[in-house]
Amino acid sequence: MMKIVTIVGARPQFVKAAVVSRVVRERTEIEEVLVHTGQHYDVNMSDVFFREMDIRKPDYNLNVNGLSHGAMTGQMLEKIEEVLVKEKPDWVLVYGDTDSTLAGALAACKLHIKLAHVEAGLRSFNMEMPEEINRILTDRVSSVLFCPTDKAVNNLHSEGFSSFDCDIVRCGDVMYDAALYYQQKSVKPQIDLPSKYILCTIHRAENTDNNEKLNGIFSALEKISKDIPAVMPIHPRTRGILEKNGYSFENSKICFIDPVGYFEMIWLITNSEMIMTDSGGLQKEAYFFKKKCVTLREQTEWVELLECGCNVLAGADPIKILDSFAYMKDAIPDFSRNLYGDGNTGSTIVKKLIQ
Repeated sequence: MMKIVTIVGARPQFVKAAVVSRVVRERTEIEEVLVHTGQHYDVNMSDVFFREMDIRKPDYNLNVNGLSHGAMTGQMLEKIEEVLVKEKPDWVLVYGDTDSTLAGALAACKLHIKLAHVEAGLRSFNMEMPEEINRILTDRVSSVLFCPTDKAVNNLHSEGFSSFDCDIVRCGDVMYDAALYYQQKSVKPQIDLPSKYILCTIHRAENTDNNEKLNGIFSALEKISKDIPAVMPIHPRTRGILEKNGYSFENSKICFIDPVGYFEMIWLITNSEMIMTDSGGLQKEAYFFKKKCVTLREQTEWVELLECGCNVLAGADPIKILDSFAYMKDAIPDFSRNLYGDGNTGSTIVKKLIQ
């Protein structure tokens, strides 16, 4: 029997891994061991979360969190290695670009275990982003690179991966599979919401750790919210930084709400007028549900969304954000292109691993 050890470290990675896990459960010749590094502690990840999302609970929880990038990656590497020595898998499967992803990749390659990277080939071309470093290093030591888009495949070829000992597979995007699967389970948050709103999220360190950028973003959002309210499920870290900076939540035009679960987030996306975010995943989900998006970053890994006019980069400059919002409000983007596969990415990944 083939054994796969899957490494995850955050709620979005659990959602992605669930896509493949559901296919694996249908195959009697595959055993999956799920390892949660604990990188992102999430109060929403209760027993109810796993049951409602149809996600199997982790076999291991390493409880590594709240540390610097180096310390966290080092501790996860040590603990993942112990799991791999015990389980002796045929494959290690990692997702995305977190520190958990890199730690899993390093542990696998040092033990000479085949590594598969889902969401390979993505590039923001900003080496100041820890995610960019994680994804590049993980790609380089992977045996199979599962690319969500044609652009991701092209990135790998341009970096010489076609001459490396690895397989490059254009498989589609696991998050598109997940969006299709969970769409019917979406539920309205149990809070009062404006009848029309912009859905906004801010959490990336490049914005939250830079007061000039953070002030610029929220200055623009306050002005936009005079026209149409921005609804923001606010990340605890973002809230803490704003409070430290003296931000006046009481006088804000923005509708701040507590973090929500995935089903509620899908409802908020599908009922919004537009998305404004610095999240990579939410940019794609906007496209899945045919919503225009303003990205509050200088770069994006999902350049195909820019090319089809469904997304625009605004950075953190308030004038550019306001101009981008005004432009996208009247834009008529093309949502018809099949950018992220046909919804069968999970099956494609599993078929490749058992070849």
